Amino acid sequence: MAKTPWIIILSVILRSSQVICQEAILHISNGATDKEYCLVYNSLWTNLSLSLSAATAYPLVNLSSSLLCSSAGVSPDIVRGKAVVVMRGQCNFSQKAVVAQDLGAAALIVTSTTSMSPPGANVTEYEKVQIPLALMRYTDFLDAQNVFGEEMQVRLYAPAVPVFDASIVVMLLIGVVTVALGGYWSGACERERLSASRGGGGGGGEEKSDSGDLALYSPLKVVIFVGLMCLMLVLMYFFYKYLVYVIIAIFCLASATALFSCLDALLELAKCSPMSVTVLGRSVSVRSVLLSAVCVTVAVVWGVYRNEDRWIWILQDLLGVAFCLNFLKTISLSNFKICVILLSLLLLYDVFFVFITPLFMPNGESIMVQVALGPDAAGEKGNTVEVPAERSTSYEKLPVVMRVPRFSAWAQNLCGMQFSILGYGDIIVPGLLVAYCSRFDMWVNSPKKIYLFCCCIAYLCGMVLTFAVMLVTKMGQPALLYLVPFTLLGSALLAWRRGEMRQFWNGTTYEMEHLTMAAEEESADYS
Repeated sequence: MAKTPWIIILSVILRSSQVICQEAILHISNGATDKEYCLVYNSLWTNLSLSLSAATAYPLVNLSSSLLCSSAGVSPDIVRGKAVVVMRGQCNFSQKAVVAQDLGAAALIVTSTTSMSPPGANVTEYEKVQIPLALMRYTDFLDAQNVFGEEMQVRLYAPAVPVFDASIVVMLLIGVVTVALGGYWSGACERERLSASRGGGGGGGEEKSDSGDLALYSPLKVVIFVGLMCLMLVLMYFFYKYLVYVIIAIFCLASATALFSCLDALLELAKCSPMSVTVLGRSVSVRSVLLSAVCVTVAVVWGVYRNEDRWIWILQDLLGVAFCLNFLKTISLSNFKICVILLSLLLLYDVFFVFITPLFMPNGESIMVQVALGPDAAGEKGNTVEVPAERSTSYEKLPVVMRVPRFSAWAQNLCGMQFSILGYGDIIVPGLLVAYCSRFDMWVNSPKKIYLFCCCIAYLCGMVLTFAVMLVTKMGQPALLYLVPFTLLGSALLAWRRGEMRQFWNGTTYEMEHLTMAAEEESADYS
């Protein structure tokens, strides 16, 4: 039962999403003041200038009291050569655009009080409309009226978003540093356990170490573990609107616990006193109480403000890093054979639920992508990718990704924060192998933690290749497709080159035999 929360969390973190965004900027001025607002447009329908200087300026005519489904009551002299603002509703976008075009309008801006989805129509309708057509929030238009009054000059433009964004570098650093620290922490815990075992504290067993960590040591348990993950993903697909809140609650609890574990380890490393006091005959650590309060507060603040994208991503990344670190320290793989089985099965799990399930689902949906995007993400496309752009949305999303705002997505950030995202699964899954390599370093006393270093370099290479393919193809990539082979082959080649493949493959079995032989030699020396 202790493994259940980890299975639930891990079953939904092997995914991230990409949203095809078609945002632009509405630049409004009156000669003295300038301000910019979000526009949403259909790039198949409307071609907009790429820069403000190249955009044509139009006087703005306010017809927001009209739906413009017909030309009745509208004089062509009022709108000719101008940008027209009308309300959304009653008729489709193409009808409004044709009416505005026939009246001589130079551009049409439709204000919306509902969701900001790109305007669309049948393919045959696209050819009829020759003027720019875009959608803006009605609240933004009201704000513009308050700022500028009725005298407004507008320009519509859609700046190109660079393929490469500096946030990708931040994501790369987060992934590599988290994997390296998680592996190092796992190795440090193993060093302490070995010291205690050699000092007469007992072997600690294969299932659990002295610190209470959980170990996967049986192939059957690995298969069951992955099977439960598959079951959880399918349940999430059919009951998303209910289970998403269960995942959020579990994440809050698990991340608060993980953050406490990480910060407590740092305070121990800094030799900070526990400040113990006696309460009702029991010793209580004031440091632990205060630290618990801080960690719970951070998790609760994230839970309450999780949809405030402007700043909450900082807390989500903090909790996410802590969660991944604690996961890598808590869950251990006993040998390389288990690593190969688990990582291979998770790679197949990733590919199957992304690319195979659309072939037999009635609506052609990918189960994993649909779970990642949420059931309300109509009209959006997704892929299991490494670092795509994610648009902030109003529906609940699974807290299973690191998020960093895209620095170059100015137009998109006006419409809603754009993020580069990195799934927890792309850190945890190869990170379990990195942690095993770190523990193996302790077992064989390898110089300079050579296995940990090599596996981290392999992870870095896999991430760089993922990014490179993504940037060249301009398509999201399944990161595990690159990370799993790089880390498995890199660590296996190192073990083979050092002549330690048998020990590396057997793992815990070898380590236990090694400890037994050492104990027997020590007993012989004393006798």
